[in-house]
Amino acid sequence: MKLLLIHSDHFEYEVTEKTNVAEEISEELKKGKMEEVLACFITVESIDEKDPDQIVEKSVNEIEDTLNKVNAEGVFLYPYAHLSQDLGSPEVSVKILKRIEEKLRDNEIKTKRSPFGWYKAFEIKCKGHPLSELSRKIIPEEEEEDEEKGEEKRKVESKYFILTPNEREIKLDNLDQVKEEEIPTGTLKDYIYSEELEKKSSEKPPSVDSMRHLEIADYEEASDPGNLRLYPKGKLIFNLLEDWSDEIAVDRLDAVEIDTPILYDWSQPDIQEQGESFHERHYRVFPPEKDDELVLRFAGDFGLFRMLKEAILSYRNLPLRIYEFSKSFRYEKRGELSGLKRLRTFHMPDIHSFTTNLSQGWKEYQKLFKEYDDLAKGTNIEYAVVFRVVEEFYEENKDKIFEMLKYSDKPAFVEVLSERKHYWVVKHEFQGIDSTKNNTQLATVQLDIEDAERYDITYTTKEGNEEGCTICHSSIGSIERWMYSILEEAHKMEKPKIPIWLCPTQIRLLTISEDNLEYANKIKEKLKEEGIRVDIDDRNERLGKKIREAEKEWIPYIGVIGDDEEKEDFINLRIREQEKEEKFEVEEIVELIKEKLEGKPNRKLPLPDMLSKRPKFVG
Repeated sequence: MKLLLIHSDHFEYEVTEKTNVAEEISEELKKGKMEEVLACFITVESIDEKDPDQIVEKSVNEIEDTLNKVNAEGVFLYPYAHLSQDLGSPEVSVKILKRIEEKLRDNEIKTKRSPFGWYKAFEIKCKGHPLSELSRKIIPEEEEEDEEKGEEKRKVESKYFILTPNEREIKLDNLDQVKEEEIPTGTLKDYIYSEELEKKSSEKPPSVDSMRHLEIADYEEASDPGNLRLYPKGKLIFNLLEDWSDEIAVDRLDAVEIDTPILYDWSQPDIQEQGESFHERHYRVFPPEKDDELVLRFAGDFGLFRMLKEAILSYRNLPLRIYEFSKSFRYEKRGELSGLKRLRTFHMPDIHSFTTNLSQGWKEYQKLFKEYDDLAKGTNIEYAVVFRVVEEFYEENKDKIFEMLKYSDKPAFVEVLSERKHYWVVKHEFQGIDSTKNNTQLATVQLDIEDAERYDITYTTKEGNEEGCTICHSSIGSIERWMYSILEEAHKMEKPKIPIWLCPTQIRLLTISEDNLEYANKIKEKLKEEGIRVDIDDRNERLGKKIREAEKEWIPYIGVIGDDEEKEDFINLRIREQEKEEKFEVEEIVELIKEKLEGKPNRKLPLPDMLSKRPKFVG
C-alpha cells in the first residue's frame, strides 16, 4: 500500500462520473468536506491481498501516528490509483478502505471516506509546515521466504504444558480445545483464559476510576493520549517503587547504574535491525535541521548495547550486571490504552547481565528468577508464571525449570517452540491478574543469544581470544504496571487496601474537637520520628464524616482522639480489615506499623500534615 498524507486547512471533493469498477454509493458519499484535516491518498496494491488484515492494522497505526503528530482534527480517506502501477483488485481495495475507516472510527477518530472507482473533482489547501506532506509505503510481512537467506522459513510449532512444583508435566495437546479440568484453578487458569485462549473481559478495570478518586493519577488532556499526570500521592508511590527497584538492582544484585539517551537515529543499522518489529509503534521525531528520522526508544537496550560495544571486557568482569531506570515510549493504539496498565510513556527498571556463555547466562537467569520472585511476593500480588522456551533447551534443562517452580511454589504455563524464532532461547514472565480476571505482564527475564553479535559485544577469554557475550535481559516490570496491579489487587478485597509501605498516609489521627489538637500533634510527632507517615484530620467536621472520608482513601489505620483518650494516654485505633476499634498506646502502634515496614523503602508524606491545609486535586 502507498499512502500520501497531507495536513490541510480543508479538503473537499465531489464525484463527476463512475468508472466500470465503481462501488455503489449513497447520496451522502457523492460529496464531502472537512476542515483541519489529514487527507490520506491511498493506493491499495496487489501485494496487500496476501494479508489484508495486517495491511489495515499497519495503515491505521501509520495514519494515527501522523494524525497525532500534526494535531489534525480528523481524517479524510481518498482512494487514489496514481501512486502505484501494481494495483490491487477493486473488491479487496474497497474492503480494505472500508475497514480502515471502521477502525479509525472505532478509535474515536473523526473520519470520512470518498468512494472507490469514481472520477472526482477535489480541492485541498496544504498547511505547508515540515510534516504537512508525508509519504509512506506499507508492506505485509513475508511469511513465505526468508529475505536474507533466500530460502523458505520453516514453520515454528508450539507445544503447551502445565508444569507443577512437584514435577508433573501436563500436556495440553490442543490449546483451543483444552478441557477446563486440565487447567489448575486460580491465577494460572485466569491467565490462560485471558491471554492464551483470548477470552478477555471487556469490563473496565476499577483502578481506572480509583487512581483518580484516590488522587494518584489522571489523564492529561493537553498531552498525547497514554501520558498521565501523577498527583503527590501517586508520585510518592512511584518514588517508593523506584526506590524498591534501585534496591533490588544496586544493593541486592550489585548492578552498576548508567543512564543513556532516549532519542536515537533510525538510520543506524543496528538500531533499525533491533527495533524493526516495533517500528510501527515508535514515536518518530523529525528535527527541522536534520533529514533523518529519529525515534524515541521503546526500551533501554539501544544506548546500553552501544555503550557495551565500546567497552573493554574480560572474562574476569563477567557476569556484569548493568542497571538503568529507563523512560520508554511505545505508540500504543488508542483502543489499547487503559489507565496505568497500558500507556505510551512508562518507566522500566532494566537489568542486563552480560555473561561469558550460555551456561553462565543460564545460572544468571535462575538467580534473577529467584530475586524477582522474592520481590514480587513482597507486593502481595497474585501472579502466574509463564515460560516460553525452545524445545532443545527445554529438554536439556527441564530439571532447572522445576527447581525454579519449587522455589516460587507455583505451577507454570509453558510454551515449547520447535525451534528458535526470537533472540532468546528461554524467557519467562510474571503475569498479574487484575480484578476483571484479565492479565498484565510484570517481571520478565530473557536469555538472549543473538544481540551480542548484532552489536558486536565481546569479551576476552582466559586464553586471550575474543568471544561474544550471552545476555540476560530482565526487568521487575514497569513502575506504572506495578501501580496498576497493586490497585487491582486491592479491588479483589472486601475492603480495598494496598501494602502499608506504599500507603501515602499510614495512619490518620481524627480529633473529636479542637481541644484535642495539641495532644494529637504530640502523637503525630512521635510517629513521624519513627518514620511513619501520619496526618491529622483537624477540620471542623463531625467524627462520622471524618471516618467515612478516611475509609474512602483506604487509610489502613485510623486513630480517634477525644478527651478520654487524651486523659488516659491511649488511642482508639480502627484497623481497616477489622470491624471493631481497639485501645492502643503509642508505642504499640509504632511496633504494629514498623513491623510491616521492615525491609521496605520509606519516604516522608508529600503533603501537609493537617488536612485543613491540604489542597484537593480532584473535585
